[in-house]
Amino acid sequence: MIAPAALLAAARSGDASAFEQLVAPYRAELQAYCYRMLGSVHDAEDVVQESLVRAWRSVGSLDERGFVRAWLYKTATNRCLTAIGQRGRRELPAGITPGTPVTEISWLEPYPDTSPKAHYLARESVELAFIAALQHLSAVQRAALILREVLGFSAAEVAGQLGTSTAAVNSALQRARKAIASTAPTQQTVLRDLGDAAVDDIVTRWTDAWHAGDVDAIVAMLADDARYSMPPLPEWYRGKDEIRAFLSREPLQSRWQFLPTTATGQLAFGTYLWDSSAGAYVPGGLDVLTLLDGYVADIVASSPPTSPASGCAAASPAPVSTATTTIGIRKWWYMAGPSSC
Repeated sequence: MIAPAALLAAARSGDASAFEQLVAPYRAELQAYCYRMLGSVHDAEDVVQESLVRAWRSVGSLDERGFVRAWLYKTATNRCLTAIGQRGRRELPAGITPGTPVTEISWLEPYPDTSPKAHYLARESVELAFIAALQHLSAVQRAALILREVLGFSAAEVAGQLGTSTAAVNSALQRARKAIASTAPTQQTVLRDLGDAAVDDIVTRWTDAWHAGDVDAIVAMLADDARYSMPPLPEWYRGKDEIRAFLSREPLQSRWQFLPTTATGQLAFGTYLWDSSAGAYVPGGLDVLTLLDGYVADIVASSPPTSPASGCAAASPAPVSTATTTIGIRKWWYMAGPSSC
C-alpha cells in the first residue's frame, strides 16, 4: 500500500501527527507479527514500540514511493532478530528438557484474540502449537516462514527485509516448512467441523464440571492422552489417570469460576479462584484448550505473576465479579505482565 503523498511528505518533514497517521493502520498487524516471532505478547509490545521509535527517527529515509508497510516490517524484523538473539526461545512445559532450572526458562504466552474481522490475523498462525513449533526454528527461518506464508510478502520482498538473497530465503523457507510440518488439524478446522452447538455444549459441560468440582465429569471430557500444564510452573501431566490425581490433589480442593473466552484462536477460559479473605473470586489464570475429536486434548493453564495460582510472590489482585466480561478477562491478563517468577 502506497502512502498518500501529502501525508508522507509531512511525516518526512518531521510532523509527528502525520507520522502517527502513516503508521497507525499497521500497528496491530505488527504486534501480531512480533508475537509470532517472539512468543510473548509483552516482548512483542516492547519490540513494536522500539520499531516505531526507530522508524520515526529514520522516516526521512522513506523514499517517495512510500511503501510504508514493507518499510515498517523491515524495521520490526530487525528488532525481532536482535531480541531472539538476546532472549532465546520460549517454551511450554511439555517441551522443557527435564532438569532445566526454572530460572533459565522463558514461557510461551497466549495471544489475545481480536475482532474476527481483523484481516491481518490468520488465527491458525497464532495457535499455541504453531507458535511453539516456530520457537524451534532459527530466527531467520522463523521470519522467512511468517513473512512469506502468513503475511504474503514475495520472496524478493522478504530477502530485502532480511538483507539476504532470494535463494537464501527460499532455502530457509524450505527448511522451516520441513521442521514444523504437522498432520494435526488446526483448532480453527476443529472448531468449524464441530459447529457452534457442539462447541457450546463443550463450554457448558466444562464450566459446570469445574464449578461443581466434579473430577469425574472433567476427566470424562479428556482425550486418553490429554496433557495438562501450568506455566510458569514446570510440572505437567499426561493421561487421564495423572490428570485425575493432580486435579483431585490440588486444584479441585478450591472453588473456581470459569468464564469462556478465546485466546490464540482457541477455546479458552478466564479462571477465578475463591478468596475467602476477600469474600470474592480473584483472577487465577487463563486456560487455553486444544480440542480433538470432540475431546479436550490439551490444557495450558497459564498464570500471570499477580495470580495466586502462579506460585509467584506478588501483590494480591483486586476481587473480580463472576460477571466480568471476556473483554475484562483479556484486559486483566495482558495488563498483568509476563508469566515468570
